[in-house]
Amino acid sequence: MKRTLVIGDIHGAFKALEQVLGRAGLTDQDRLIFLGDYVDGWSESKQVIDHLIALKKTHDCIFIRGNHDVWCEEWLLRKEKNPVWVKHGGNETIRSYENSSLEERDRHGKFFSQMQNYHIDENNNLFIHAGFSSMHGPDKETYSSNYSWDRTLWEMALAADPNLDPDSPFYPKRLKLFKEIFIGHTPTTNYDIETPIHAVNLWNIDTGAAFTGKVTVLDLETKEFWQSDVVQTLYPDEKGRN
Repeated sequence: MKRTLVIGDIHGAFKALEQVLGRAGLTDQDRLIFLGDYVDGWSESKQVIDHLIALKKTHDCIFIRGNHDVWCEEWLLRKEKNPVWVKHGGNETIRSYENSSLEERDRHGKFFSQMQNYHIDENNNLFIHAGFSSMHGPDKETYSSNYSWDRTLWEMALAADPNLDPDSPFYPKRLKLFKEIFIGHTPTTNYDIETPIHAVNLWNIDTGAAFTGKVTVLDLETKEFWQSDVVQTLYPDEKGRN
């Protein structure tokens, strides 16, 4: 049976990505929606991107752009090394490309440039790295940086009364725009939770892979999920973004 699998933040953890896709029993019939932040943290960012490019040839894939991906794209295509990026995992990503050719870097840069800021599927589900602030939806967003940086959508969902009727005038209007919303960006481990968090109609699938958590894959329909081992156990000699 064809599934849609949603994948949370990876942050250079190629071993964890391979492991969790194996645990999910990935088949060539599955559709894959990646929520962004493929790089920065662990030592195999280039290997992650190589794997994603290969997956695109064999699977129906959608790649959402995360804030770390914006920084990496700037470096790959325009040779701009954002100093904030360097301090937040960029150094590890740069090192992973040390032995790569200019052709490889250009190919990866093109891959980054083709990522989507968000995706809305045929059932009106939204997939976005961080969020949006416009009351009229992401297509009316004034600041495109909100797609990969906004946390107000997530915090609003967390604070909302889960028993609130969707027809209530107090129900958050941004949440009413979509059947379900799937995000990454804010690690659930910030709340001492190692699994996806469901708040109202929003699912957060960033389970802290960059830090002390895991990479997670979620089945869109059944909400069954699979996780890698704690990423740091797969890279015992590294610190990630800790």
